[in-house]
Amino acid sequence: MSFKMGLLARKLGMTQVFHEDGTALGCTVLQVGPCIVTATRTPEKHGYAAVQLAFEAKPVRTLSRPEAGQMKKAGLEQAPRFLREVRLNAPEVSKYEIGKVLKAEEVFKPGDVVDVVGVTKGKGYQGVMKKHKMGGDSATHGTHEFFRHGGSIGCRLTPGRVHKGKRMSGLMGNVKCTSSDLVIVKVLAEGVVLVKGAVPGGPNGLVLLKGSTKDVKKYIVPQAIKEVESKNPMKASKKGQTGAAPAKK
Repeated sequence: MSFKMGLLARKLGMTQVFHEDGTALGCTVLQVGPCIVTATRTPEKHGYAAVQLAFEAKPVRTLSRPEAGQMKKAGLEQAPRFLREVRLNAPEVSKYEIGKVLKAEEVFKPGDVVDVVGVTKGKGYQGVMKKHKMGGDSATHGTHEFFRHGGSIGCRLTPGRVHKGKRMSGLMGNVKCTSSDLVIVKVLAEGVVLVKGAVPGGPNGLVLLKGSTKDVKKYIVPQAIKEVESKNPMKASKKGQTGAAPAKK
């Protein structure tokens, strides 16, 4: 697996981008970076290769002593609000020095295939019909108070317990999720990036935008479709006729 560089971003919302042929493409607007390299991880010392990035700022008075020491070591003027690590291949870690500022236009370009990691919207405690798409019971005569129940959950004497992983009601959403193989449509000024499709989370949510690990290629601009001529013999014979029909003798 080949790891690629990524940056932290805020999800601003969604918009549309129109192609030259008039078709619309749904896109997510992300405010990417700038991110500051605060530390590096090497296989010799830590057992893996990665780069630690700082995003946004928070009051210095809220820092703990370990965070203040790390901020001083990295030479940061402001305390970072978020610290995340991005896995990289070992030879690429040396390219990023501590204190370097990374911007969106330096890492991404239109046409790149990326993965977006975020936390999905929390739905609270939900039943089996909303959470697992169950059908529920019939809403007819003779059915009472069991319209949205999940049904039987046990197996009587054998095994005498509820199977692990049984689909039941519970908390829905608010989990880490990755949207794979999305395409960057545009990279605008001030770190605004348009990504094809939807990404996890709600507006103003924190996401990690990184290069896809699958090395796939995608096209966001639809190819022009050439009209195929009709092969109907009746239409072809009518098209071949020129002028008036000859008079009968």
